[in-house]
Amino acid sequence: MHMPSITAFYLAILALLYAALALQVAGLRRRNRVLFGDADNGRLRAAIRVHANFIEYVPIVVLLVALLETSGTPATRVHLLMGGLLLARLLHPMGMYARPGTWQFAVGRVGGIVLTITILISAALGALLRFWPI
Repeated sequence: MHMPSITAFYLAILALLYAALALQVAGLRRRNRVLFGDADNGRLRAAIRVHANFIEYVPIVVLLVALLETSGTPATRVHLLMGGLLLARLLHPMGMYARPGTWQFAVGRVGGIVLTITILISAALGALLRFWPI
């Protein structure tokens, strides 16, 4: 069996990004003395959503891509999917902290989530086409 080494490489980088997002939430909670929720603090609320949005999307995409990689999907496609996911997950926080209507918001939040969903759908369709019994 082919090990998903390309996926694992990107996953390691994504895990470091996830740790940074978690530490950001923890730091904001500590600075604002908030144990639960967001205490109506906009910056903390945004950090919580960035962290949650990451964990809502990344695992399923990574799992799909790892399955595709182990089944022999070309390395270029795996790099495109995982590189796109990494880019999307870097863009999204930028947009979450930007004011609506600014280019940072559009490129970051909107672009990040559109790219994430596009990669999710692409990986899912790739898996369906690859594993559908014929």
